[in-house]
Amino acid sequence: MFAALADGSRRTIVDRLSRGPATVKELAAPLTMSLPAVLQHLRVLEDSGLIRSEKSGRVRTCRLQPAALQQAERWIADRRSGWEHRLDRLETFLNTEGDPS
Repeated sequence: MFAALADGSRRTIVDRLSRGPATVKELAAPLTMSLPAVLQHLRVLEDSGLIRSEKSGRVRTCRLQPAALQQAERWIADRRSGWEHRLDRLETFLNTEGDPS
C-alpha cells in the first residue's frame, strides 16, 4: 500500500477519489500522461486494495476503499505512539541530566 502511495500521480488519483467516485477519464484529465499510463497507475492502486473499479458498458468508474486507508492510518498511529513515548522519555532524561540539584 505504501509503495502504491509513493508515487505522486497515484496520490493525486487517491486525493480525487476521496471526494467521491470518478471515471477513468475524469481521473486522467489533470494528469500529464497517456491514458495507458493512467490505467497502469490505477492497476497498482487496485492491486494494493486502495481502490476498486467497476465497468458499466464502456465506462470504468473507480472508488476509494476507505478500509485500506484506515489500515495504513492505524499502522502510522502505532508507530507515532511509540516514537512519542520514546521522545517523552528522552525529554525527561535530558531535563533530569541538566538539573544542577
